[in-house]
Amino acid sequence: MITFDFITIFPEIVSPYFEESLFKKARDKKLLRARVHNLRDYTTDKHHTVDDSPYGGGFGMVMKSEPLFRAISKIAKFKLVGKKMKPDKEVAVVMLTPRGKEFDQKMAAKFAKLKQIVFICGRYEGVDERIAQNMATHQVSIGNYDLMGGELPAMVIAEATSRLIPGVIGKPEFLKARSGKEGFFESAQYTRPEVYSPKKGVNWKVPKELLCGDPKIINAWRQAHGKTI
Repeated sequence: MITFDFITIFPEIVSPYFEESLFKKARDKKLLRARVHNLRDYTTDKHHTVDDSPYGGGFGMVMKSEPLFRAISKIAKFKLVGKKMKPDKEVAVVMLTPRGKEFDQKMAAKFAKLKQIVFICGRYEGVDERIAQNMATHQVSIGNYDLMGGELPAMVIAEATSRLIPGVIGKPEFLKARSGKEGFFESAQYTRPEVYSPKKGVNWKVPKELLCGDPKIINAWRQAHGKTI
């Protein structure tokens, strides 16, 4: 069973997502766990401060290292190696940042083999770099754009990873049929009716290749209208 841990100052953004659909079924079957941790619970001052102004000046605030260190150390098993804190080999600590390596299907496949993924969901101008350098095992981005926080990217990664865990999305042969050494194959799809007319004189038809009944022709069409990711 894989465990997803989300460290955030907005737990209400993340928690409901894992109480619906296939995620809930997967949790009920004990295929995965999703735990959400409020970073403010790991502060020590009366105001529960999680951020401060950046050294060198600039706009916005930076998330402090102290509460993040306490949270990560409590959630995942770590040991000191040199000057860095290293988690167990089956644990990933993922910091979401626009500067990170872009997430893809191959990374999802590697994550799916782990036992625990801890997501650092940053906010404001980001996270103190000492956490990135000394505790995060991965710095990851889901695309070349900026968001208000790391919660949505973390949930995207958790979903893409979860789909690769046997039993989460149903029949095992589904993943086997659509996955290969090069990645995950996705093709254009159609369903009934054969002809859909949204208005008079407009007819949207299913390609004739998909109606012919010949597996070779159907497969060739799908290969021509699909993409490996």
